[in-house]
Amino acid sequence: MVDENATDGRSEDVSLDALREEIESIDREIVELIAQRTYVAESIAGVKRERGLATTDEAQEEQVMERAGENAERFDVDSNLVKAVFRLLIELNKVEQRESR
Repeated sequence: MVDENATDGRSEDVSLDALREEIESIDREIVELIAQRTYVAESIAGVKRERGLATTDEAQEEQVMERAGENAERFDVDSNLVKAVFRLLIELNKVEQRESR
């Protein structure tokens, strides 16, 4: 008698491996996007330096956080988590802007 519900584990391993590969690919894309965002933020820092503007722009930061929350809701992701990630990105950019002055 064969148990139709029993698996030998191979098909589950293949699915798990494929999913892990997909996560790895997504992680690379996230890092690439962070690098792109950082490059653009460095360009913004250069413009701010040239114009004698302050490093911090609270109104702009608020807009970024609002957009992050809206995008989180649109993709059904926890907005607090997304906002925390964006807060880190903003802080990273501010530190780099200060160091480049």
